[in-house]
Amino acid sequence: MTPENEAAARYFSAITAALSGLEVFMRDDRSPLYRHGIVAKIVAEYIARLDKSFACWRNRLGFMDTFRISRAESGFPVFQNLLELENDRRQADARLANIPLAGELREEMADFILRHKEFPEALQKSMAERLYLEDVKSENTFGPFTLAQTAKVSVNPKTARPYYLVHWATFDGSANLPLVYMVTVEDSSEAMVRQLVDSNGKLNDKVDIPLPVDGLLNPELAHRFDDFAEKNSAYTLSPATIAVNLDKDFEPLHPKQLRRVVLGPFYSAGITDNNSTVTEVLAKVRKPENAWLLTWTIQEVYSKGEKPGRKGLFSSEKTTQEFFINTDDLEAARQGVSSYENHALIPHEAYQALYAAGEAQKIFAGYKVHILSNGQVISDV
Repeated sequence: MTPENEAAARYFSAITAALSGLEVFMRDDRSPLYRHGIVAKIVAEYIARLDKSFACWRNRLGFMDTFRISRAESGFPVFQNLLELENDRRQADARLANIPLAGELREEMADFILRHKEFPEALQKSMAERLYLEDVKSENTFGPFTLAQTAKVSVNPKTARPYYLVHWATFDGSANLPLVYMVTVEDSSEAMVRQLVDSNGKLNDKVDIPLPVDGLLNPELAHRFDDFAEKNSAYTLSPATIAVNLDKDFEPLHPKQLRRVVLGPFYSAGITDNNSTVTEVLAKVRKPENAWLLTWTIQEVYSKGEKPGRKGLFSSEKTTQEFFINTDDLEAARQGVSSYENHALIPHEAYQALYAAGEAQKIFAGYKVHILSNGQVISDV
Protein backbone atom coordinates (compact mmCIF):
# COMPACT_ATOMS: atom_id res chain seq x y z
CA MET A 1 0.00 0.00 0.00
CA THR A 2 1.42 3.38 -1.01
CA PRO A 3 1.76 6.17 1.60
CA GLU A 4 -1.04 8.06 -0.19
CA ASN A 5 -3.35 5.04 0.01
CA GLU A 6 -2.41 4.52 3.65
CA ALA A 7 -3.28 8.14 4.43
CA ALA A 8 -6.58 7.80 2.54
CA ALA A 9 -7.43 4.60 4.43
CA ARG A 10 -6.75 6.35 7.76
CA TYR A 11 -8.84 9.35 6.72
CA PHE A 12 -11.81 7.24 5.65
CA SER A 13 -11.66 5.16 8.84
CA ALA A 14 -11.58 8.32 10.96
CA ILE A 15 -14.37 10.22 9.15
CA THR A 16 -16.58 7.12 9.05
CA ALA A 17 -16.12 6.63 12.81
CA ALA A 18 -16.87 10.32 13.40
CA LEU A 19 -20.06 10.34 11.32
CA SER A 20 -21.25 7.07 12.89
CA GLY A 21 -20.66 8.56 16.35
CA LEU A 22 -22.47 11.75 15.38
CA GLU A 23 -25.44 9.75 14.10
CA VAL A 24 -25.53 7.84 17.41
CA PHE A 25 -25.53 11.19 19.21
CA MET A 26 -28.36 12.59 17.09
CA ARG A 27 -30.57 9.53 17.52
CA ASP A 28 -29.91 9.08 21.26
CA ASP A 29 -32.90 10.21 23.34
CA ARG A 30 -30.45 11.25 26.09
CA SER A 31 -28.72 13.63 23.70
CA PRO A 32 -29.00 17.35 24.55
CA LEU A 33 -30.17 17.93 20.97
CA TYR A 34 -32.86 15.27 21.18
CA ARG A 35 -35.09 17.68 23.08
CA HIS A 36 -35.66 19.28 19.68
CA GLY A 37 -36.90 15.88 18.49
CA ILE A 38 -37.47 16.30 14.78
CA VAL A 39 -34.38 18.56 14.40
CA ALA A 40 -32.04 15.79 15.55
CA LYS A 41 -33.88 13.28 13.33
CA ILE A 42 -33.50 15.50 10.25
CA VAL A 43 -29.78 16.10 10.88
CA ALA A 44 -29.28 12.35 11.37
CA GLU A 45 -30.78 11.73 7.91
CA TYR A 46 -28.25 14.06 6.29
CA ILE A 47 -25.41 12.47 8.26
CA ALA A 48 -26.50 9.11 6.83
CA ARG A 49 -26.30 10.68 3.35
CA LEU A 50 -22.77 11.92 4.07
CA ASP A 51 -21.80 8.46 5.32
CA LYS A 52 -23.11 6.99 2.05
CA SER A 53 -21.02 9.47 0.04
CA PHE A 54 -17.88 8.50 1.94
CA ALA A 55 -18.59 4.81 1.32
CA CYS A 56 -18.81 5.60 -2.40
CA TRP A 57 -15.61 7.63 -2.38
CA ARG A 58 -13.84 4.84 -0.56
CA ASN A 59 -14.85 2.37 -3.31
CA ARG A 60 -13.80 4.90 -5.94
CA LEU A 61 -10.23 4.82 -4.62
CA GLY A 62 -10.11 1.18 -5.74
CA PHE A 63 -9.83 2.31 -9.36
CA MET A 64 -9.02 6.06 -9.15
CA ASP A 65 -5.84 7.40 -7.57
CA THR A 66 -6.90 10.87 -6.45
CA PHE A 67 -9.08 12.14 -3.63
CA ARG A 68 -8.56 15.64 -2.30
CA ILE A 69 -9.65 17.05 1.03
CA SER A 70 -9.49 20.55 2.48
CA ARG A 71 -6.57 19.71 4.78
CA ALA A 72 -5.87 23.20 6.09
CA GLU A 73 -9.46 24.32 6.65
CA SER A 74 -12.60 22.15 6.91
CA GLY A 75 -11.04 18.67 6.89
CA PHE A 76 -13.86 17.62 4.52
CA PRO A 77 -13.52 16.65 0.85
CA VAL A 78 -13.14 19.48 -1.66
CA PHE A 79 -16.23 20.39 -3.67
CA GLN A 80 -14.92 18.76 -6.87
CA ASN A 81 -15.45 15.32 -5.31
CA LEU A 82 -19.19 15.99 -4.93
CA LEU A 83 -19.48 17.16 -8.53
CA GLU A 84 -17.72 14.00 -9.71
CA LEU A 85 -20.06 11.87 -7.61
CA GLU A 86 -23.09 13.55 -9.22
CA ASN A 87 -21.62 13.11 -12.69
CA ASP A 88 -20.87 9.43 -12.04
CA ARG A 89 -24.45 8.88 -10.87
CA ARG A 90 -25.80 10.20 -14.16
CA GLN A 91 -23.46 7.98 -16.16
CA ALA A 92 -23.69 4.90 -13.90
CA ASP A 93 -26.02 2.76 -16.04
CA ALA A 94 -24.08 3.37 -19.25
CA ARG A 95 -20.76 2.56 -17.59
CA LEU A 96 -22.10 -0.54 -15.82
CA ALA A 97 -23.24 -1.93 -19.18
CA ASN A 98 -19.58 -2.12 -20.21
CA ILE A 99 -18.34 -3.88 -17.05
CA PRO A 100 -18.87 -7.65 -16.51
CA LEU A 101 -21.21 -8.71 -13.69
CA ALA A 102 -19.68 -9.22 -10.24
CA GLY A 103 -19.99 -13.02 -10.44
CA GLU A 104 -18.19 -13.11 -13.79
CA LEU A 105 -15.42 -10.88 -12.46
CA ARG A 106 -14.90 -13.14 -9.43
CA GLU A 107 -14.56 -16.18 -11.71
CA GLU A 108 -12.09 -14.34 -13.94
CA MET A 109 -10.07 -13.26 -10.90
CA ALA A 110 -9.88 -16.80 -9.51
CA ASP A 111 -8.85 -18.13 -12.93
CA PHE A 112 -6.20 -15.40 -13.33
CA ILE A 113 -4.66 -16.19 -9.93
CA LEU A 114 -4.53 -19.93 -10.71
CA ARG A 115 -2.95 -19.41 -14.14
CA HIS A 116 -0.56 -16.51 -13.45
CA LYS A 117 0.13 -16.93 -9.70
CA GLU A 118 -0.24 -13.19 -9.19
CA PHE A 119 -2.92 -10.73 -8.18
CA PRO A 120 -5.25 -9.56 -11.01
CA GLU A 121 -5.01 -5.80 -10.47
CA ALA A 122 -6.93 -4.83 -13.62
CA LEU A 123 -9.82 -7.14 -12.72
CA GLN A 124 -9.76 -5.85 -9.15
CA LYS A 125 -10.15 -2.30 -10.48
CA SER A 126 -13.08 -3.37 -12.65
CA MET A 127 -14.70 -4.97 -9.60
CA ALA A 128 -14.14 -1.81 -7.52
CA GLU A 129 -15.64 0.34 -10.30
CA ARG A 130 -18.69 -1.92 -10.56
CA LEU A 131 -19.28 -1.83 -6.77
CA TYR A 132 -18.82 1.94 -6.81
CA LEU A 133 -21.25 2.55 -9.67
CA GLU A 134 -23.88 0.23 -8.18
CA ASP A 135 -23.59 2.16 -4.93
CA VAL A 136 -23.52 5.63 -6.44
CA LYS A 137 -26.78 5.04 -8.37
CA SER A 138 -28.56 5.52 -5.04
CA GLU A 139 -30.14 8.91 -4.51
CA ASN A 140 -29.13 8.80 -0.84
CA THR A 141 -25.75 10.51 -1.09
CA PHE A 142 -25.00 14.06 0.06
CA GLY A 143 -25.03 16.14 -3.11
CA PRO A 144 -23.96 19.72 -3.85
CA PHE A 145 -27.59 20.69 -3.14
CA THR A 146 -30.43 18.57 -1.73
CA LEU A 147 -33.92 19.82 -2.60
CA ALA A 148 -36.23 20.94 0.18
CA GLN A 149 -38.66 18.65 2.02
CA THR A 150 -41.60 19.51 4.25
CA ALA A 151 -41.24 17.43 7.43
CA LYS A 152 -44.05 18.81 9.62
CA VAL A 153 -47.32 20.69 9.17
CA SER A 154 -49.39 22.37 11.87
CA VAL A 155 -51.46 25.50 12.52
CA ASN A 156 -50.55 28.54 14.61
CA PRO A 157 -53.65 29.09 16.77
CA LYS A 158 -52.83 32.82 17.16
CA THR A 159 -52.69 33.63 13.47
CA ALA A 160 -54.82 30.73 12.14
CA ARG A 161 -52.14 30.17 9.50
CA PRO A 162 -50.72 26.77 8.60
CA TYR A 163 -47.00 26.46 9.19
CA TYR A 164 -44.41 24.06 7.84
CA LEU A 165 -41.04 22.81 8.98
CA VAL A 166 -38.99 22.67 5.78
CA HIS A 167 -35.39 21.46 5.46
CA TRP A 168 -32.73 21.24 2.78
CA ALA A 169 -28.94 20.85 2.60
CA THR A 170 -25.98 22.07 0.61
CA PHE A 171 -22.25 21.49 0.47
CA ASP A 172 -20.61 24.90 0.39
CA GLY A 173 -18.03 24.90 -2.40
CA SER A 174 -15.92 27.73 -0.94
CA ALA A 175 -15.74 26.59 2.68
CA ASN A 176 -15.97 22.85 1.81
CA LEU A 177 -18.50 22.37 4.61
CA PRO A 178 -21.80 20.43 4.69
CA LEU A 179 -24.67 22.72 5.75
CA VAL A 180 -28.17 21.67 6.87
CA TYR A 181 -30.99 24.22 6.90
CA MET A 182 -34.37 24.11 8.65
CA VAL A 183 -37.00 26.83 8.55
CA THR A 184 -40.37 27.12 10.26
CA VAL A 185 -42.55 29.22 7.99
CA GLU A 186 -46.20 30.30 8.18
CA ASP A 187 -48.24 30.42 4.98
CA SER A 188 -51.01 32.99 4.56
CA SER A 189 -51.93 31.92 1.01
CA GLU A 190 -55.73 31.90 0.79
CA ALA A 191 -55.84 28.51 -0.94
CA MET A 192 -53.58 26.84 1.67
CA VAL A 193 -55.43 28.40 4.64
CA ARG A 194 -58.75 27.27 3.18
CA GLN A 195 -57.46 23.74 2.58
CA LEU A 196 -55.45 23.13 5.76
CA VAL A 197 -57.24 25.07 8.52
CA ASP A 198 -60.64 23.90 9.80
CA SER A 199 -63.41 26.04 11.28
CA ASN A 200 -61.90 25.66 14.77
CA GLY A 201 -58.56 27.06 13.68
CA LYS A 202 -56.87 23.66 13.80
CA LEU A 203 -55.21 21.47 11.19
CA ASN A 204 -57.88 19.96 8.96
CA ASP A 205 -57.77 16.23 9.75
CA LYS A 206 -59.67 15.45 6.53
CA VAL A 207 -56.62 16.39 4.48
CA ASP A 208 -54.16 13.53 4.10
CA ILE A 209 -50.57 14.82 4.13
CA PRO A 210 -48.10 11.96 3.50
CA LEU A 211 -45.06 13.41 5.28
CA PRO A 212 -42.33 14.00 4.36
CA VAL A 213 -43.46 15.88 1.26
CA ASP A 214 -40.90 16.74 -1.41
CA GLY A 215 -40.56 20.50 -1.64
CA LEU A 216 -42.51 23.23 0.11
CA LEU A 217 -46.05 22.00 0.83
CA ASN A 218 -47.53 24.93 -1.10
CA PRO A 219 -47.39 23.67 -4.74
CA GLU A 220 -47.66 27.17 -6.23
CA LEU A 221 -44.47 28.25 -4.45
CA ALA A 222 -42.54 24.95 -4.33
CA HIS A 223 -40.31 25.50 -7.40
CA ARG A 224 -39.58 29.10 -6.48
CA PHE A 225 -38.74 28.01 -2.94
CA ASP A 226 -36.24 25.42 -4.22
CA ASP A 227 -34.61 28.08 -6.40
CA PHE A 228 -34.45 30.42 -3.43
CA ALA A 229 -32.91 27.77 -1.18
CA GLU A 230 -30.23 26.90 -3.74
CA LYS A 231 -29.28 30.57 -4.24
CA ASN A 232 -29.42 31.52 -0.55
CA SER A 233 -27.51 28.72 1.18
CA ALA A 234 -23.92 29.95 1.01
CA TYR A 235 -21.91 29.78 4.22
CA THR A 236 -20.94 33.43 3.73
CA LEU A 237 -24.60 34.46 4.18
CA SER A 238 -25.66 34.85 7.80
CA PRO A 239 -28.83 33.06 8.96
CA ALA A 240 -30.40 36.51 9.53
CA THR A 241 -29.68 37.52 5.92
CA ILE A 242 -31.22 34.30 4.59
CA ALA A 243 -34.31 34.74 6.80
CA VAL A 244 -34.74 38.38 5.72
CA ASN A 245 -34.36 37.43 2.04
CA LEU A 246 -36.97 34.69 2.44
CA ASP A 247 -39.35 37.08 4.17
CA LYS A 248 -38.85 39.68 1.42
CA ASP A 249 -39.06 37.35 -1.61
CA PHE A 250 -42.32 35.54 -0.78
CA GLU A 251 -45.43 37.62 -0.14
CA PRO A 252 -47.46 34.89 1.62
CA LEU A 253 -44.60 33.21 3.53
CA HIS A 254 -43.65 34.36 7.03
CA PRO A 255 -40.42 32.75 8.34
CA LYS A 256 -40.58 32.45 12.13
CA GLN A 257 -37.37 30.53 12.78
CA LEU A 258 -34.36 29.48 10.72
CA ARG A 259 -31.70 27.02 11.86
CA ARG A 260 -28.41 26.21 10.20
CA VAL A 261 -26.25 23.27 11.24
CA VAL A 262 -22.64 23.66 10.07
CA LEU A 263 -20.83 20.31 10.12
CA GLY A 264 -17.10 20.70 10.65
CA PRO A 265 -14.27 21.40 10.82
CA PHE A 266 -12.99 17.83 11.11
CA TYR A 267 -9.53 17.12 12.52
CA SER A 268 -7.63 13.89 11.85
CA ALA A 269 -4.08 13.04 12.98
CA GLY A 270 -1.53 12.91 10.18
CA ILE A 271 -4.10 14.03 7.59
CA THR A 272 -5.42 17.51 8.41
CA ASP A 273 -3.33 20.47 9.53
CA ASN A 274 -6.18 22.90 10.28
CA ASN A 275 -5.15 23.29 13.96
CA SER A 276 -1.52 22.70 14.92
CA THR A 277 -2.19 22.11 18.64
CA VAL A 278 -4.96 19.58 17.99
CA THR A 279 -2.88 17.87 15.28
CA GLU A 280 0.15 17.60 17.56
CA VAL A 281 -1.79 16.00 20.42
CA LEU A 282 -3.90 13.71 18.21
CA ALA A 283 -0.66 12.36 16.70
CA LYS A 284 0.09 10.83 20.14
CA VAL A 285 -3.14 8.78 20.21
CA ARG A 286 -2.22 5.11 20.10
CA LYS A 287 -4.99 3.88 17.76
CA PRO A 288 -5.20 5.87 14.48
CA GLU A 289 -8.97 5.17 14.23
CA ASN A 290 -9.41 7.15 17.48
CA ALA A 291 -7.22 10.11 16.52
CA TRP A 292 -9.91 12.55 15.35
CA LEU A 293 -12.14 15.39 16.47
CA LEU A 294 -15.38 16.53 14.81
CA THR A 295 -16.98 19.89 15.55
CA TRP A 296 -20.28 21.40 14.47
CA THR A 297 -22.25 24.58 15.10
CA ILE A 298 -26.01 25.09 15.41
CA GLN A 299 -27.10 28.62 14.52
CA GLU A 300 -30.62 29.96 15.04
CA VAL A 301 -32.46 33.16 14.21
CA TYR A 302 -36.09 33.74 15.15
CA SER A 303 -38.77 36.38 14.68
CA LYS A 304 -39.54 38.37 17.81
CA GLY A 305 -42.57 40.00 16.20
CA GLU A 306 -44.39 40.83 13.02
CA LYS A 307 -44.86 44.25 11.44
CA PRO A 308 -48.31 44.31 9.82
CA GLY A 309 -48.49 45.06 6.11
CA ARG A 310 -50.70 47.71 4.57
CA LYS A 311 -52.58 47.95 1.31
CA GLY A 312 -53.16 51.29 -0.40
CA LEU A 313 -54.37 52.61 -3.71
CA PHE A 314 -50.92 53.45 -5.01
CA SER A 315 -48.58 51.35 -2.90
CA SER A 316 -48.63 48.51 -0.43
CA GLU A 317 -46.26 46.83 2.00
CA LYS A 318 -46.20 43.15 2.92
CA THR A 319 -46.19 41.84 6.46
CA THR A 320 -42.56 41.61 7.61
CA GLN A 321 -40.77 39.81 10.42
CA GLU A 322 -38.60 41.50 13.02
CA PHE A 323 -35.74 39.08 13.61
CA PHE A 324 -33.94 39.06 16.94
CA ILE A 325 -30.15 39.37 16.84
CA ASN A 326 -28.47 39.00 20.22
CA THR A 327 -26.27 42.11 20.24
CA ASP A 328 -25.33 41.45 23.88
CA ASP A 329 -23.26 38.52 22.61
CA LEU A 330 -20.57 39.78 20.25
CA GLU A 331 -20.15 36.37 18.60
CA ALA A 332 -23.92 36.01 18.05
CA ALA A 333 -23.98 39.51 16.52
CA ARG A 334 -21.01 38.62 14.27
CA GLN A 335 -22.74 35.43 13.09
CA GLY A 336 -26.07 37.23 12.57
CA VAL A 337 -28.07 34.94 14.88
CA SER A 338 -30.35 34.98 17.89
CA SER A 339 -28.31 32.16 19.43
CA TYR A 340 -25.70 29.54 18.57
CA GLU A 341 -24.17 26.39 20.05
CA ASN A 342 -20.70 24.96 19.38
CA HIS A 343 -20.38 21.19 19.76
CA ALA A 344 -17.44 18.79 19.63
CA LEU A 345 -17.41 14.99 19.36
CA ILE A 346 -14.21 13.12 20.22
CA PRO A 347 -13.23 9.50 21.01
CA HIS A 348 -12.44 8.81 24.67
CA GLU A 349 -8.79 7.99 23.95
CA ALA A 350 -8.26 11.27 22.04
CA TYR A 351 -9.97 13.29 24.78
CA GLN A 352 -7.70 11.68 27.37
CA ALA A 353 -4.66 12.67 25.26
CA LEU A 354 -5.82 16.30 25.04
CA TYR A 355 -6.62 16.34 28.76
CA ALA A 356 -3.26 14.83 29.70
CA ALA A 357 -1.48 17.42 27.52
CA GLY A 358 -3.31 20.19 29.38
CA GLU A 359 -4.93 21.37 26.14
CA ALA A 360 -8.55 20.23 26.65
CA GLN A 361 -9.76 23.32 28.49
CA LYS A 362 -8.26 25.71 25.92
CA ILE A 363 -9.38 23.77 22.83
CA PHE A 364 -12.93 23.17 24.08
CA ALA A 365 -13.57 26.65 25.51
CA GLY A 366 -17.08 27.61 24.38
CA TYR A 367 -17.90 24.07 23.20
CA LYS A 368 -20.32 21.43 24.46
CA VAL A 369 -18.14 18.33 24.48
CA HIS A 370 -19.44 14.85 23.71
CA ILE A 371 -17.19 11.79 24.17
CA LEU A 372 -17.59 8.65 22.09
CA SER A 373 -16.85 5.55 24.15
CA ASN A 374 -17.74 1.93 23.34
CA GLY A 375 -20.39 2.97 20.83
CA GLN A 376 -22.09 5.39 23.23
CA VAL A 377 -21.89 9.16 23.54
CA ILE A 378 -21.28 10.77 26.93
CA SER A 379 -22.17 14.48 27.12
CA ASP A 380 -21.73 17.24 29.69
CA VAL A 381 -18.12 16.31 30.53
